[in-house]
Amino acid sequence: MKLSWSQDETDFRQEVREFIATHLPRVLRDKVYAHQELGRKDFVSWARILNDRGWMGWNWPVEFGGPGWSPIQTHIFEEEMWIGGAPEVFAFGPKMLAPLLMQFGTNEQRDYLLPRIRSAEDWWCQGYSEPNAGSDLASLRTAAVIDGDQFVINGQKAWTTYGHYANKMFLLARTDPDVPKQKGISFILLDMETPGITVRPVVLMDGVHEVNEVFFDDVRVPLSNLVGELNKGWTCAKALLADERINAGKLGRTKRELRLLKRIANRPGRNGQRLINDLRYAERVARIEVDILALEYMTLRLLSDLSAGKVVGAEASLLKWRGTEIAQAISLMLVDAIAPDLHAPGSTATNPADPLPQALVRQYLNWRKLAIYGGSNEVQHNIVAKAALGL
Repeated sequence: MKLSWSQDETDFRQEVREFIATHLPRVLRDKVYAHQELGRKDFVSWARILNDRGWMGWNWPVEFGGPGWSPIQTHIFEEEMWIGGAPEVFAFGPKMLAPLLMQFGTNEQRDYLLPRIRSAEDWWCQGYSEPNAGSDLASLRTAAVIDGDQFVINGQKAWTTYGHYANKMFLLARTDPDVPKQKGISFILLDMETPGITVRPVVLMDGVHEVNEVFFDDVRVPLSNLVGELNKGWTCAKALLADERINAGKLGRTKRELRLLKRIANRPGRNGQRLINDLRYAERVARIEVDILALEYMTLRLLSDLSAGKVVGAEASLLKWRGTEIAQAISLMLVDAIAPDLHAPGSTATNPADPLPQALVRQYLNWRKLAIYGGSNEVQHNIVAKAALGL
């Protein structure tokens, strides 16, 4: 079964596809397809190419400098970016903070920050999780005390993705400890160069420095950096988490990995046999392909609801839950497929000309995090049970 797209959507997909083919530098495409680690320069260079086309704020309305695309067009754009081998444009600035500023920010915040997000002049990171406040985010203890016209921030954030690349952070801090925990939190912006901030690397089990611990020691931030109302930052937090969960599954990336899996499974192995001819493995490939199609239908239904002005509820948790499970399953299948290359004598796994096998192992290790960030999948089960099933 194939999805049916309108002619306008088909034409739009072709436009995006042609842009990627023409403007994405070959060196970046090759690194992405080979699953090689990308640096800050790689991410920023592609973001600036998108900005030159007017596509960096791809989910923004026209009045704020975006293309004004529909949710379906935004989905098509992101899917083609993944499939075409483009570096990820991290969502913290353009997809998470920017829409929040459009809704809750002051005119001064929007006028200053949105152009800098669009031009990739600012790289934002997210200060949400803490050592004892991960999935139970409302238990956070980082405190922001008002002193004159400033907040004084003390505490710690954990798992700060690319915090070592970022020059800006949006964070949640407790500004009233004497009210129920969701009601005493504020949403605050800060410069990562502010005195009192320490960023310490956390190397994940794939050996890559991607996340960090961030410590705040009497960090002074202007009160004008508050987004929304004082002590009502939980409203902002929930809006960001819903968007993060919608995108956590990264459907286009999973489709790209499925294509790679099929190529590997169809090539002759050391014994001349093709893995896809193993009926048990072929069944696994077919099952994962059906799961991806079901996830796509669920995603498009949600996007249709968004286009109609409906509010996203537990559906975002479903996408996060199933999307990350499917991504992890396909990552495991890729490792299974290249296992002979890893263990056989004279293995290509140590051949610099073919770094893919080891890269896929690193990806498998790295993607164990998918079921945890953005609220663990166990928490998503509870949200769906309560909000969708009434349990």
